[in-house]
Amino acid sequence: MLSHIPPNGVAPANGYSHVVVGEGRLVVISGQVALDAKGHVVGEGDAAAQACQVFENLRRCLAAGGATFADVAKLTYYVTDIAVLPEVRAARDAYVDTARPPASTAVQVAALFRPELLLEVEALAVIPW
Repeated sequence: MLSHIPPNGVAPANGYSHVVVGEGRLVVISGQVALDAKGHVVGEGDAAAQACQVFENLRRCLAAGGATFADVAKLTYYVTDIAVLPEVRAARDAYVDTARPPASTAVQVAALFRPELLLEVEALAVIPW
């Protein structure tokens, strides 16, 4: 079980948690991008479609590790344009408990490994013992 702890003296978080504590088995998910099962880009030029594919890929990867989004302690977002965060958050909100969201970091990057990709998201999950 994960505990979400609001730290004293830190501005309240909006849409993420500052501190998430868990005890158990760590599941580390590599950054996922908007590629389908055959390696084709989903939603070229469409951040919302890419975000949906990314979170579905994350769901599948978490399941392979025996985890669900309820076990996710931390998400890291890499976006080529920070302006796509509303679309990314909308996709994320379909998968996470928005009342107790994971800790997160968003970083704008110059490029991802393929120019048609707009975002990449990695996850850390903790499965209780």
